[in-house]
Amino acid sequence: MDLGFAGSTAVVTGGSKGMGLAIAETLAAEGASVAVMARGHRALDAAVSSLRRAGAPDAVGLSVDMTDAASISAGFAAVAQRWGQLNTLVHTIGPGDGYFEQMDDAQWEEAFTLGTMSGVRSIRAALPLLRSADWARIVTLSAHSIQRQNPRIVAYTAAKSALASVTKNLSKSLAKDGILVNCVCPGTIVTASFTEALRDILAADGLDATDPVDVMTWIDNNFHQPCDLGRAGLPEEVASLTAYLASRRNGYVTGAAVNVDGGSDFI
Repeated sequence: MDLGFAGSTAVVTGGSKGMGLAIAETLAAEGASVAVMARGHRALDAAVSSLRRAGAPDAVGLSVDMTDAASISAGFAAVAQRWGQLNTLVHTIGPGDGYFEQMDDAQWEEAFTLGTMSGVRSIRAALPLLRSADWARIVTLSAHSIQRQNPRIVAYTAAKSALASVTKNLSKSLAKDGILVNCVCPGTIVTASFTEALRDILAADGLDATDPVDVMTWIDNNFHQPCDLGRAGLPEEVASLTAYLASRRNGYVTGAAVNVDGGSDFI
């Protein structure tokens, strides 16, 4: 299936690693020119090399601090200068975890700055470029945990819930412009950062943090949140759906929140 990315341009925030990088690589392989935004120069350089190998006609890494409004504006100004328009924006940024009674006001504000306002600011900055293109799509990454609450990620879930609400509202207000806006809600996904953070914890239970089946076993044992397929997901499995929603080929799906969670009881 040709997704229609030939000759198109895309920005992926948080695109230097994990699900963001997998999405950026998928768009590149489909023929899009891709800009990835993240903070670390080394990871950005590696991502750009990967995007070029994947087939991107043009690839650029932009150092952007997603907690800083001016930095976000500067990042999209660089996109405007380079391409003059934008077909696809995929926003993948999210905050960290924390229990309610362990978090102060500053940590709550940080969670919403990163988990919600980074998306608001990125979309706001991208809109003139998206409106200049002959077709345009926006995809945000929320989380399936907005439907399955977990006390360990209370601020994360709240911020991602707000982002999902913003996304749904934008699908309505931007429909008149022909800009389709959707939200992807990943479940447990085995990324490099996930593996690194939990390697020793899973090993203490005799489990391998790189094994999707072991990861889901640990999730079920500790959080009682299994999935029907019995394994965690992979970044490329999130990327394949995101690429369709972000593509010209998607002509009629807007305002959707789509779970990529291996099967759950959510609608």
